[in-house]
Amino acid sequence: MNNRPITEDDLHAYVDDVLEPERRAEVGSYLADHPDVAKRVAGLADQRELLRAALAPIADEPLPPELNLSRMIEGRRRRSHPAWWTIAAMLLLSVGGFGGWVARGSLGMSPSGLAALAQEATYSYNVYAPDRTRPVEVRASDTAQLVQWISGRLNRPVNVPDLANSGYRLMGGRLVATQHGPAAMFMYDDDHGSRVVVLTRPMSNADQNAPMTAHADGGATGFAWADNGIGYSVVGEAPAESLRPVANEVRRQARAI
Repeated sequence: MNNRPITEDDLHAYVDDVLEPERRAEVGSYLADHPDVAKRVAGLADQRELLRAALAPIADEPLPPELNLSRMIEGRRRRSHPAWWTIAAMLLLSVGGFGGWVARGSLGMSPSGLAALAQEATYSYNVYAPDRTRPVEVRASDTAQLVQWISGRLNRPVNVPDLANSGYRLMGGRLVATQHGPAAMFMYDDDHGSRVVVLTRPMSNADQNAPMTAHADGGATGFAWADNGIGYSVVGEAPAESLRPVANEVRRQARAI
């Protein structure tokens, strides 16, 4: 029986068809049991195919001699603007990475700072919160083990917020992979079917300290901020005015450590 959680990276690798056969079968089984996630993955696959179709005419054309590296360098010295074929070459070289970011819902540069953290938290919420079978890797009954595991992977002490006074009980947590390294995800439930995710990870040079900022993506809303190099994001489907007190409580407890 597969005990490895299905991560956001697994879903994107599934769309890009780069998973090992065994892992691909595991992800396929997961999607069969989670139609909401399967629908989102199907949308990512459609975006990938649209990108391929749009670039196919350029990709099928033969590369001319002008794309010789030395000629390209010399051409740049002589002209203020790159030739059309140079642009095409740059586009062809970047198709793989660019296509991956389109699948992640971005046609521009990848987000950084709080924007990246908010996106990662929303991804985690969309993947794990609807899961009624195994939404967390380590349950609340093993909180001490969870704290030790996550603190070791993030290379710093991690505090699990207590949101009982906000009406949410801890369900447990897991490590999730992000473009900026591992992050800790904690999940809470209000005993009425409403779930909230708290995602935290060390920040890069961007937004080492940043004020609390609201964010929304589809049906998920939340708040993100950073204190002393640690980022936090609270995400749920509750109205923003209902989540702000929860986010404030998480921030208060984090600053009290």
